Amino acid sequence: MAPRLRVLAGTSTSTMMPMTSLINTSTPFGLSSDVFEGQVVAHIKGLTDEHGELRDSEYFDRSDRKGVTWSIQVQGRFLAPFSADDILFGNTFDRPLILPWGTSAVLKFMHYIDPTLQHDLMSSTKPWALSPLISTMPYFAHTRVSSCVLPPSSSPSPHLLPSGHRSSPNTVSSANIPAFPTMQSIQESTSQLYLAVDSAPSSPSSSSSGSAFTDPSPGSSATSLSSSKSAKSDCRKVGSDRLKHAMKKVTKRSRSPSQTEREVQQFTSSSQRRSYFSNPEKRKTVKFGPDDVITTDFCYGFINFAPSLSLQLPGGLSFDLTRYWDGQPVRFMCCQRKTEGDEGGDPWGRVFWCIAIEMVTDEDEE
Repeated sequence: MAPRLRVLAGTSTSTMMPMTSLINTSTPFGLSSDVFEGQVVAHIKGLTDEHGELRDSEYFDRSDRKGVTWSIQVQGRFLAPFSADDILFGNTFDRPLILPWGTSAVLKFMHYIDPTLQHDLMSSTKPWALSPLISTMPYFAHTRVSSCVLPPSSSPSPHLLPSGHRSSPNTVSSANIPAFPTMQSIQESTSQLYLAVDSAPSSPSSSSSGSAFTDPSPGSSATSLSSSKSAKSDCRKVGSDRLKHAMKKVTKRSRSPSQTEREVQQFTSSSQRRSYFSNPEKRKTVKFGPDDVITTDFCYGFINFAPSLSLQLPGGLSFDLTRYWDGQPVRFMCCQRKTEGDEGGDPWGRVFWCIAIEMVTDEDEE
């Protein structure tokens, strides 16, 4: 049998698990770590299963997705506060790339699509191409939700995860989480984004969102509250934290909106949102935390993964990427911006989630 595609996903490059059987279906794959919790759905046009049978998706027949050849949809939230300027999305690789003739034209096209793109694709170690998630996503929806930690003695319930994937021990009970996935395409929705504007910017390690269900430090576990001595004391603490959180929201509503809040509320399209947040100072005014559910659809039509890997640019320019592909996965990653002093040898920071598409042969197994 001819080589076929295999898709893996996870919250780190070392813990990714196969999700090929879920591609082109409405069943999401769960993502859970101490800093991010959510789920991913992916569609690849022309995908064949392990028996060589075409497994198509109605997604590509939708009128608002005509011409699209792949889609990576993610819904979730960060369990600690992060600046929108520090949340990146793009491609990362583990070894040098074999770049074809015409790479400069490809990069010009990519910069045209996303002016905030930064890259080092010619790296002799680990190439990368990353952009701020808030300015690169073609479809971005933000929803503010209320949250509360259930006491450790309470029975856990699913949170943002499909059946078979468990969330952290202190499961979060939330209201107003948008359905995911649905039979309708993800659309731009930023009417509540102004609520994520940080009127008093601070470092990720300082107090921010006021949410009651996670330690605000990015390196902390979302289960830190489980050390309470009893369910009664937990409930009392949760009630106090929820009151503080509500008071903070009331205070924010009672004051006059900042210029950034007013500007963010004026978005009427994806292009306006992307143009606005091309400015790093604007991105730094927005902070996403446990109360912010983000739903995105990264979908385009300039790459074909099946029946073979190819790149097609406007004007008829195309590349057969299989001639230059050395077998390493095409990896899409959402990660934290790396700053001076960060540990690790990767050019990128902490991984929030990633999905990899690779070619396998008959000898490879799921």
